[in-house]
Amino acid sequence: MTASPRVELGLVPYRLALTRPWASARGGFPARCGWLVIAESQGLRGYGDCAPLPAAGTESPEMAERRLGALAAGALDLDETLAALARAPRSPTPAADFALECALCDLASRLADTSLRRRLTASARDRVPVNAALGPLSETHPGDLARAARAGFRVVKLKVGMTTPQLELQRLRDLAATLPPGLRLRLDANGAWDPAAARQVISALADLPVESLEEPLQEPDWPTLAALQSIAPFSLALDESVAAHADTLDPARLPVRRIILKPAAIGGLHRTLSIARRLQTAGIEVVITSLVESAAGLWPTAQLAAAIGSPIPQGLATADWLRDDLGAPPRIQDGYLHLPDSAGSGFALSDER
Repeated sequence: MTASPRVELGLVPYRLALTRPWASARGGFPARCGWLVIAESQGLRGYGDCAPLPAAGTESPEMAERRLGALAAGALDLDETLAALARAPRSPTPAADFALECALCDLASRLADTSLRRRLTASARDRVPVNAALGPLSETHPGDLARAARAGFRVVKLKVGMTTPQLELQRLRDLAATLPPGLRLRLDANGAWDPAAARQVISALADLPVESLEEPLQEPDWPTLAALQSIAPFSLALDESVAAHADTLDPARLPVRRIILKPAAIGGLHRTLSIARRLQTAGIEVVITSLVESAAGLWPTAQLAAAIGSPIPQGLATADWLRDDLGAPPRIQDGYLHLPDSAGSGFALSDER
């Protein structure tokens, strides 16, 4: 029996400025900060990205730093550590655990000379449909929609809930009048509205080309969400409000049609894969999204999305928001993110390419 590889962990802090500040009803940020996690064994390296974002359901940067420091204090057994991550319940440091698992899975895939997605699922796809992430509704113009359509996107995501419902509804009507054929709107309120406002907005959106609406409620109680879904001709979705207890979601009792899964907030690739499979089996729509991470986090998240195989556009076209990056992101063409057959996640550090 071959001995499990011993792994040394390295941590490299980074700060990556955005092309423009990220804004939502829950706040925003001008840059993404975190740690590149490097797992090294037998002359090969695997990579992960720990970029905490508490508003999305992760731990604080301080908690992540302590967890990563403890992990990097000594050599790890590759197989034992991956097995322990798979067995453990969601920890208080999901972003750090996600980064560790990504680095170890990337390394294990490189050692086995297989792609990370096929290590997760033999039938994984080679491309993933994605939505364009355009930012706040107030900053989006008809030209942005036209460019997204020319790039092959079928869905564009807009942040709403940042001003009054009346103003946003009028803005949406104006934009919808210029929407290229075949393009639909994915809206994310990030918990902006009380039940009355949410009902008003959903009713007014009924005749617009809306693909879905994420996190409409400030206090997402399930009876209210079920009532809202019953009047919505499109999918309502939950995201950050369920990240901490996604493991225990009962698909039969969910009040909405769609769940958004962020692996860095869930706590890892295998944990997210297991949740996604359980939801899909019950007929719940699943969308995997990034946390606007570096390419070191985006690559394994895209590999996971390819393993899950959801036909719905996924929230992974976020690399353009970064002014600089740690390496090249996955290629997007005609509205699809394309993955190579190379071993590992596909990520290569800029100075290694």
